[in-house]
Amino acid sequence: METVEISSRSEFALWAIQRAQEIVTTEGAAFVMAAHDMNEEALTDTAVMLGKAISDALLEVFDSLTADT
Repeated sequence: METVEISSRSEFALWAIQRAQEIVTTEGAAFVMAAHDMNEEALTDTAVMLGKAISDALLEVFDSLTADT
């Protein structure tokens, strides 16, 4: 994992956008394919993976904010 130093609100916004793009690129494609194939089991599995990726990203930010405290 790459370490990024964020010192302003605009830098945080840019990081959040880039992180969201990474998540959608890696997890979103499988979700779209499952939806296209109408495969309910795959759709459920990929939705869980997409949600986990989002949760992990939020925890990553939270952990970095609380690390200095």
